[in-house]
Amino acid sequence: MAKEATKVKEENPVQEINIDGFDYVEFYVGNALQACYYYNRGFGFDIVGYRGLETGSRDMVSYVLEQDHVKIVLTGSMNASTEVAEHVKEHGDGVKSIGMRVRDVKASYETAVSRGAKSIYAPKVVEDEHGTYVSAAVATYGDTIHTFIDRSNYKGFAPGFKTILGKSGNSTGLVHIDHIVGNVEADNLQKWVDFYSQIFGFHIFQYFDAEDISTKYSALVSKVMANKSGTIKMPINEPYEQGLRKSQIQEYIDYYNAPGVQHIAITTRDIIKTVGELRKRGIEFLTVPMTYYETLKERVGEIDEDINELAKLGILVDRESEGYLLQIFTKPVQDRPTLFFEIIQRKGATGFGKGNFMALFESIEREQAQRGNL
Repeated sequence: MAKEATKVKEENPVQEINIDGFDYVEFYVGNALQACYYYNRGFGFDIVGYRGLETGSRDMVSYVLEQDHVKIVLTGSMNASTEVAEHVKEHGDGVKSIGMRVRDVKASYETAVSRGAKSIYAPKVVEDEHGTYVSAAVATYGDTIHTFIDRSNYKGFAPGFKTILGKSGNSTGLVHIDHIVGNVEADNLQKWVDFYSQIFGFHIFQYFDAEDISTKYSALVSKVMANKSGTIKMPINEPYEQGLRKSQIQEYIDYYNAPGVQHIAITTRDIIKTVGELRKRGIEFLTVPMTYYETLKERVGEIDEDINELAKLGILVDRESEGYLLQIFTKPVQDRPTLFFEIIQRKGATGFGKGNFMALFESIEREQAQRGNL
């Protein structure tokens, strides 16, 4: 069963690195222009920034997309010899950097490195006509990195980018990043729990074992790492290899060829409106049988939403002691069965939809079976 939050400071008394929240998520992709079109037209992100040949970038091109408080960066390579090209060759399209807002980049970086984090690059201070931009980065699971950012004295996205105006995506109602989930290899979960507790000072917000997250075919174990303020929540999954078939986590690792970001959960204030609009734009979601909704009221009690509307759109509901949440998961958003998105609306609940795990897993397994990977 889901375990209550355990404060890691009781076991590893280290001071938490002060992180205000997620800043952006950067994807390395095979074709940044086409990926930009997909997120702009499909998900409703505005195109607000650009870096490429026209701005003096000779090796890579990036588009910055924004919707309310969510920022994503899509970066592609101009030639076959760049880090971006190698990353895409190995992993396909996927998340490279999770940007985190901090007030003191130097202190955050030095604290992380002194506690054992691998440095990607030391603090850089760049000044231009838009102000001062400070960043540094450390490694985490797989080829993923965490980038510390202070843009409090900078106007615009970052040095080297030009601002784009007038390229609205017509918002679908996405608001902010709720959590970012990572998949790691079997028997590596504790290693990365220790990384976030001993280096970042995060605590275990919630823990799910194979009894919580399993079907007759597959299972996983998950621990949710979080900062004290709750602005950063990062569940980490590992496969539990006692099922009859290949788990969804192992399928991810097999196709991504490494640990990496499995999904990004983004909040909305009106999930029925958001999902309805996303479906109109061609975004595909996992589906659950209609029988899920026949007993929904008995499972979760009274809710504000029309159950028929939820059923029509395939939206899941789970209740906790503090309230309930509504959630739905996209199909993979690239050719490989790796990264996907979660759309979530919280109405008091702070968890992750434990009551929906069985329905979600069975839905994922139906997709795995169609791919011949179950």
